[in-house]
Amino acid sequence: MSVQSAVRRLTAPDIRAKKGGEPIVSLTAYHAHTARLIDPHVDFMLVGDSLGMVMHGMETTVPVTVDMMILQGQAVMRGSARALVVVDLPFGSYEGSPQQAFATAARVLKESGAGAVKLEGGRRMAETVRFLADRGVPVMGHVGLTPQAINTLGSFKALGRDEASAALILDDARSIADAGAFSIVLEAISEPLARQITQEVAPPTIAIGGSPACDGQILVLEDMLGLSDRVPRFVKKFAEIGPAIGAAVEAYASEVRARSFPGPEHVYAPKKG
Repeated sequence: MSVQSAVRRLTAPDIRAKKGGEPIVSLTAYHAHTARLIDPHVDFMLVGDSLGMVMHGMETTVPVTVDMMILQGQAVMRGSARALVVVDLPFGSYEGSPQQAFATAARVLKESGAGAVKLEGGRRMAETVRFLADRGVPVMGHVGLTPQAINTLGSFKALGRDEASAALILDDARSIADAGAFSIVLEAISEPLARQITQEVAPPTIAIGGSPACDGQILVLEDMLGLSDRVPRFVKKFAEIGPAIGAAVEAYASEVRARSFPGPEHVYAPKKG
């Protein structure tokens, strides 16, 4: 009789405890099968509202709904066993009040099974972060470029590259750190600013277009695999899977049209006798 030891899933406190230690590795995940592939290699997976753009062809993350986030969160939980799963709270589901944010976060955690939520915003969201943290909801913060605010920002561009805007982002990070965020995503900000924030806040920082000095890094999985046509400057393509998929489908189509697929090894013979 074989005995299998249970795999313990990482938690928000585990991630927080990695501050200043070995860099935290993370990627986005939206499906059970990709979650299964990356689970052995990452510390946490983010079910990001970027799924609206990556999976559904939306121009921004704004139209994404809570139901969409829960559905994909459930898939990622089913496909993983080790990594912490963090789910984004989508636009319009938490900004109204701390009470609204708690109701949404509680539903997301209950229905998806995930271990934490992420929300965007600095000083303006500090009260909400504290409200959630005080009520047992692990919150990952997100400052710098906040894609849900694209209609206000006007475009996806790097921020904090001048003294005035850098000071505002630093204040944002300090505010949500003091409010109880267990980690903070820093997106598309100047390298010196990301380095400074990492040095000055207690929670670990997770960079996406930040600095190698940050406590961890995150990328959109489809971007780093070469499945996206256009990617930001901060993306390194670690593979070019897109062309490989195209070539495989082309070969399949060719064999189907030539009637060389399926071959004898792919079909079922009648039973003898």
